[in-house]
This record gives sequence, structure tokens and C-alpha cells, in this order.
Amino acid sequence: MVFTAHGPESGREPVGEDADMPWHSTRGSRRSRTLNSYLGLAIPALSSGFGLRSVDARTAPSPAMIKAYRPVVNQSMIRLSPVPRGTSVSQVRERHGVRGEWVHGRGVTPGGTIIYYLHGSGFVVCSPRTHRGLVSRLSTLTGLPAFSLDYRLGPEHRFPAAGDDAIAGYQWLLDKGYSQNQIVVAGDSAGGHMALDLLAHNHALGIGQPRAMVLFSPLSDPTFGLSLARQNGGHRDPMIDARLGANVIRMYLGDIADDHPRLTIPVTPDMELPPTLIQAGSLEVMADDARDIHHRLTAAGGRSELQIWPDQTHVFQMFPLFAPESARAVRAAASFVTRQFDRPRANAAVEDRGGA
Repeated sequence: MVFTAHGPESGREPVGEDADMPWHSTRGSRRSRTLNSYLGLAIPALSSGFGLRSVDARTAPSPAMIKAYRPVVNQSMIRLSPVPRGTSVSQVRERHGVRGEWVHGRGVTPGGTIIYYLHGSGFVVCSPRTHRGLVSRLSTLTGLPAFSLDYRLGPEHRFPAAGDDAIAGYQWLLDKGYSQNQIVVAGDSAGGHMALDLLAHNHALGIGQPRAMVLFSPLSDPTFGLSLARQNGGHRDPMIDARLGANVIRMYLGDIADDHPRLTIPVTPDMELPPTLIQAGSLEVMADDARDIHHRLTAAGGRSELQIWPDQTHVFQMFPLFAPESARAVRAAASFVTRQFDRPRANAAVEDRGGA
């Protein structure tokens, strides 16, 4: 039986064992609401200070601005998303090959089953280091080592460099002896788009799909069309301006056509689709991207669980110091991963299917 989470925006009642889960609350914690009020004031001011608040296409942020802003973003995220004690990290720097790091949470030892993590970035910022805290917590709670990919970023590298690196990283893991049934793909934001791109690539080449997939605030539409529509409809995200996001990602996309098959990734009924958990915050302008991926997976016959967490922002799972929902969401994600190994892979496709 599949229990699909329905957030407060859906207008539907929670079902089954999900009825007492925190994403069914009508409001987030007081700490979350206070933080969101602060972010709604602080983020625009900081962005304006760096010249990044402009949304006019003629004065959009330049590549030089992004390069200057990147270290500030990265260092801020490192400080705000601390790495738990007991985390072990080893770097992978293959010449002319895959780059990234192995992350072992507290008490986690190397084993045959792993997490393959694709960090978010808008395709232009962040790194495995910025996401090490989140990856470590997920590793600890699942008991699984995680390989966090260090992929190429724009504007130095253009589409589809990041997607190509994600595909190469998965193949590298297969070449190292991991079977697809031993790999859980996880990612956030832009990493969610790369995860879908990986599934489409595997399908086209007959490569086995991963055992399961966990996506935090995933990006479905890199043109930001869904986010722009949500914002134009009156939604205001305390962290992300959709027009700014569209301009920034365009530095990575370049002049690629909006209907490019690796931009708008097809999800079809003939694809083998791994069981998937999707989490997003109700406040984020990208929440409809999460819904879109969920609906496309279920429409194609896949099994997807969607959780819309009230009063949460983009990739809130990274920041346990700011909101109790962060730790709860990561625990829910770890529980989902653990359940995928409690039953045979063949049974995963024989499920009741639901939608949000």
C-alpha cells in the first residue's frame, strides 16, 4: 500500500499511516515562521547589495557577478549547515574523470549499498562541501555511505555539462562494482533535474535504474516557467525570486531551446521508474516543480510519495539549526530509503498508486 502525503495546500485529508505525520500540520513551527519573516526582509537586501536583485533581462546578473557571489553563498551555507561530529570524508579526484567525495556519517562503514547524492546549485553555485552536513545526516540515519558528486558549474561550463557529469558518476559507481539495486539516488533542487536526466539516459541505453530516489525541492523546469507562473499568481517566496532564478540558470543553459529533450525530460510508461520520495516546502516558489515531477512519475506508472511541508522554504532539510522540521524531514527520507530494502525489488512495481 502506498501512502502519498498531501500537504495543506492540496485540500485533501491525510490517509493511512501518514495521518499523524508533520507535513499534514496546518502550520509549521514558530521557529520556522520567525525565520521566514526574517528571510523575507534580509534576502532582498543582501541580494541588492551584490547587484543580484535585478530581474530586468537587460541588466540581469553577469557571469562575473555570479563568480564573485559564489564564495559568499558557499561559505554561508557551510556555516548554516554544520557537519555532524563523527563524519568521515574522503575525496575522489580522478584525472580526467569523476570528482566528488565519499561521506560516511557517524558509525557508518563502507558497504555494498550506497547513496549517490547530486547537490543543488542553480547549476552555478554550491558543492559537495556545502551539502556535506545534509549528506552526513542522511548517511547516519540510513547507515549507508554516500558518494556526493562534484559536477561542473556554469557559467564556466554550459548545459548539459552537469547532467553529463551525473551520468558519468553513476556509470563510475557501476564500474566500481555496485549494482543498480545497491544505489539510491538522492538530490536537491537542480540535483533533482539531473536525477531525472539520469533516469532518461539509463532508459535510452538499457542501463539498470537505481533502487530508489529521494528528491528534496527538486527542479523540474529549468526555464523556471512553473516558478514564474506560481510567482505571477501572487505567491511570494521569502528566499527565491523566480525571475532572478530564471536569469541565473540561463547562464548555464545558454541558448538551448526550451523543448530540448534533456531540458524538458520525458517520463514515459515504458520506463522502469524507481520508487521515489519527493519533499518540498509550501512556501517555496519551486513547489510546483515538485508536484510536476510527482504527477509525471505516477502518470507513467511509477510509485511516488509527495510531501509538502507547511511553512518551509527551499531545501529546508539542510538547516536543522533553524527549524525542527529539517531533522524530521531527513528522518522521514531515511525511513523511506530503509523501507526500499525491506522488500524485494520486483515487488516495488506492484503497488497501489496515488496522486496529490
